[in-house]
Amino acid sequence: MAGTDSSQRPTGDAGSGPAVVLVAPQLAENVGAAARAMLNCGLGDLRLVRPRDGWPNLAAYPMASGAGAVLDAARVYASAEEAVADLHFVLATTARRRDMAKSELTAAAAAREIRRREAGGERCGVLFGRERIGLTNDEVVLADAVLTIPLEPSFLSLNLAQAVLLVAYEWLRASAPAPPPARTASGSRPATKGELVGLFEHLEAALDDAGFFRTPEMRPAQVRNLRNVFQRAELTEQEVRTFHGIVTMLVGRRKDQL
Repeated sequence: MAGTDSSQRPTGDAGSGPAVVLVAPQLAENVGAAARAMLNCGLGDLRLVRPRDGWPNLAAYPMASGAGAVLDAARVYASAEEAVADLHFVLATTARRRDMAKSELTAAAAAREIRRREAGGERCGVLFGRERIGLTNDEVVLADAVLTIPLEPSFLSLNLAQAVLLVAYEWLRASAPAPPPARTASGSRPATKGELVGLFEHLEAALDDAGFFRTPEMRPAQVRNLRNVFQRAELTEQEVRTFHGIVTMLVGRRKDQL
């Protein structure tokens, strides 16, 4: 469907709406098509995690069809953890059932929740996985909830740009801001994903030293379960600092007893 009003100024920029995080995209052309879908809906914050064919990549621009500014501003990260580190609320797109307790939101419900959190000053993002295999469990566990798109159950396959467009369009439709979420009595802001990952790594290192992970084969699943628990708790920045202090105190006391 063609039709662009060149007199209108594009609304997408790096601070507009949720970040779109493409994890290990395989084809630059798909990145370009995703950028086009983003700008169609006024989004501009594109983040790429280890794109297979490198970045920048000129092959992306023809498929962007005028959304070159989104590609020019795209940022590249070494891991999904780094890509979402500054965000407070993250959704993971997946069509597969996962062996972890995660809330599931449709694209429409997710858009309303993102708008609600944005109205409260939170930065949000959506993780999109590889074209062939999607997101890994370790990447999904970074998210606060799973975003699903109700489609024909026997054929759930979407290409990357289609998925981005559906999610971005629902965000665009949910344009009326809702009241901001209630703050804690202390006024502490929600923790960012980077702050949470720092707590996870601190706790996991302490558990390693204490011999909690008794079988190396089970450690990845146990780590995911622990991280999932803390993700569901929606910790504030003050609570994260409190847990850091608890871990530090317990580790110090254990060393004194040895």
